[in-house]
Amino acid sequence: MIWIWLGGLVRARRGRLAGSMAGVALTVALLTLLGVFLTQSGASMTARAVREIPVDWQVQRVPGEELAGISMEVAKAARVSRQQTVGYASVEGFQAQTGGTVQTTGAGKVLGLGADYARDFPGQIRLLVGTDDGVLIAQQTAANLHVAPGDLLTIQRPGLTAAEVRVSGVVDLPTADSLFQAIGVPPGAAPQAPPDNVLLLPLPLWHSLFDPQAYVRPDSVRLQLHIALERSQLPDSPETAFIFSQGAARNLEARIAGRGVLADNLAARLDAVRGDALYARVLFLFLGVPGCLLAVFLTLAVAASGSERRRHEQALLRIRGAVSADILWLAAAEAAMIGLGGLFVGVALAALWAPLLLTGGLFQAASVSWLGIATLIGLLLAQAAILLPAWHDLRQVTVKQARMSNEQGPPRIWQRIGLDFICLALSGAVFWRTSSSGYQLVLAPEGVPTAQIDYQAFVAPLLFWLGMGLLILRLCGLALKHGRRPLARLLRTLAGPLADLVAASISQQRRRVTQGIALAALGFAFATSTAIFNTTYNAQARVDAELTNGADVTVTGTAQSPASSRLHELARLPDVKAAQPMQHRYAYVGNDLQDLYGIDPQHIGEATRLADAYFQGASAEASLDLLGKTPDGVLVSEETAQDFQLQLGDELNLRLQSDADHQYHSVRFHFIGLVREFPTAPHDSFLVANAAYVSQQTGALGAEIVLLRSDAADLTGLAKAARQVVADLPGSKVSDLGEARRLIASGLTAIDLRGLAQLELSFALLMVAAASGLMLALGLAERRRTFAILSALGAKPRQLGAFIWSEALLQFVAGTSLGVLTGFGLAWMLVRLLTGVFDPPPQSLEIPWLYLGALISLALMSIVIAVLGALRDTRVPAVQRMREL
Repeated sequence: MIWIWLGGLVRARRGRLAGSMAGVALTVALLTLLGVFLTQSGASMTARAVREIPVDWQVQRVPGEELAGISMEVAKAARVSRQQTVGYASVEGFQAQTGGTVQTTGAGKVLGLGADYARDFPGQIRLLVGTDDGVLIAQQTAANLHVAPGDLLTIQRPGLTAAEVRVSGVVDLPTADSLFQAIGVPPGAAPQAPPDNVLLLPLPLWHSLFDPQAYVRPDSVRLQLHIALERSQLPDSPETAFIFSQGAARNLEARIAGRGVLADNLAARLDAVRGDALYARVLFLFLGVPGCLLAVFLTLAVAASGSERRRHEQALLRIRGAVSADILWLAAAEAAMIGLGGLFVGVALAALWAPLLLTGGLFQAASVSWLGIATLIGLLLAQAAILLPAWHDLRQVTVKQARMSNEQGPPRIWQRIGLDFICLALSGAVFWRTSSSGYQLVLAPEGVPTAQIDYQAFVAPLLFWLGMGLLILRLCGLALKHGRRPLARLLRTLAGPLADLVAASISQQRRRVTQGIALAALGFAFATSTAIFNTTYNAQARVDAELTNGADVTVTGTAQSPASSRLHELARLPDVKAAQPMQHRYAYVGNDLQDLYGIDPQHIGEATRLADAYFQGASAEASLDLLGKTPDGVLVSEETAQDFQLQLGDELNLRLQSDADHQYHSVRFHFIGLVREFPTAPHDSFLVANAAYVSQQTGALGAEIVLLRSDAADLTGLAKAARQVVADLPGSKVSDLGEARRLIASGLTAIDLRGLAQLELSFALLMVAAASGLMLALGLAERRRTFAILSALGAKPRQLGAFIWSEALLQFVAGTSLGVLTGFGLAWMLVRLLTGVFDPPPQSLEIPWLYLGALISLALMSIVIAVLGALRDTRVPAVQRMREL
């Protein structure tokens, strides 16, 4: 009997079965791909994070202990790939005589490095000028002493005579913070910044100079082991990798207690990145779950669209003697067929999409679990869509009731309790609490293995989306019930003299019509909000890259060879729309050396983006205008103002290096404003001043940086041309925006959203088309009997078309407009809740008009296809249609 029943369903209900299978398939495919994205994004973030760490562990030897014994214990705690010994010595200062003057620095550090150190730990040292096979001097120290390769340098050793060395190269130390970190010092007692004066020596030379100092001043000399671990032993998840690294480090600390002290750079980096990994889970919730829910609703709606016919069939079976168990077995068989068919199509769809959207395969070990979860949900969804309604009808609906339409039934329970208003009220309350209280969506306390997501924040957009869907159901139902005459006037152009009859028909079918409108609106809301969020995210990722790089192309020189010396040649390069110089100097605020940027406030915006979010208390235009009107004005970063308790209007004496004697002298400034971010500036402490005033006070007229703005689609060509212009400038560097976007890895922008965006937006298109066209087609199919009776009574195809087109356009216009408006509100809410993602936060939403146009066009196309299919059926003779029904 079951096989006969299923065969009949396939022959007579192919469209409805296919629609239900499509809903299950979309649910399975979307959930599978989202889960795999979540897994793979965590693995890629772990790989990207550890790739940026030059040295995983720094083990500092306790004086008197043997490094060889400590090295053996390190190998027992974890698998090691590379290891180097590094010497650290504190000196009283450096001295150099150049250009007839003598320059002297304060206290500094001298490092001893092995010959293969730069090869084993790339990224620690970047050669700017000269060769790297001898004595190397840090860029800032070279600027302080005004030395270059070939010059003699005197090292002032405490307790010993001075030593002379000859400089062979000038280098930059990109990771100076970790290289010079204080190991074993209590929190808060470590220096806030790396040393200003640094010299690097070959390890044998270092031993010859500072082993004697270790006897005289043992507190001033120390040895470290720099260790790179075997990265393959790390788990994929940043949080799990952090726990693993922290556990291995604690094991080593227990082994070398009393002999050495460990600085775990790997765990520190993973500690920061695991918060970013949790943001990937947030994306899964905020962007993925609504899509999965929409697929579920679509499946349930497709199944429910045939509920009236299914009740008639159940009533007929009961009249002919079928018991409840027989009917439930038939319903379970139908659900199983839909579930298995949808599962097969969903897995095939996911496998087809995976290579286009994901970095790894779909059937990897870490991804199979998500495939299993999606399979289980798909099968349960099919049972819930078919078997549960059948069970409910058997218990609650009599044979007589089953033969009656439910269009005029009492209000549903959610309408009676006002569930839509409850959802919207709760959404507003949660959103207000989370967005106004300075909450943290992701909380990963430093050093604590566990991390948390504030899942309550997800409640606000989810309840808003659901509440708006229910509210649209309520409002459209009331409008169709009580607004028959206004609806008739609106339809008169299309339906002509049949407008009143068409309006009455739509009002009579209002539950089915409003269900189609609500589903279409939810689909449009999901697609619109996802598209706007993704577009805003991509725009802010570019802003973040511009902030990091400074401009489309940035040329950086040195104090001795400033990039501004090639300003005119750079400005004349093809595709360059604007070129602006920017000074990058250093200034002492008290005893703290900070970055100082000298700009032309009136023209700097021609070459780089300066958003209002970069400044506090005033817009970018107002802040720069005030700086231009105040020659000795200075904009101070928030952290600097807080650390030194500065107030607006305070006189600020900064020490700047003079070009005449290369010494630091006090220069008066006035604190006129706060700056949060600035192109190329660090995130914490920096200053922005007038370049003309800085040049006047220091005598140095050049600018170390030149910012280039270009409209070229590919900036690599312009960057290559700029490199040729400055090829003869020692220590010059050229970077472009594309390179910066590949390198930045902070906050959620560490996650490449292209795959997720393509996945979400592609499925959104499918769901909107299904919610618009499929639901309309199924609804019209349910009315084939009505249309056949009207044809038998003499209705012409054109008159039947008035009914069909009116209903279709009403559903399209109402669903599209209400859905897009809901999507805009939902996108605004998502961006506000995910402010931690953006650095800096966006000033406004970015609207993807092209995608929205394609979305609306696709929905209209699906509506037209559904209508043309229904119109084709109306041309079949009425007697034949009645016989088929």
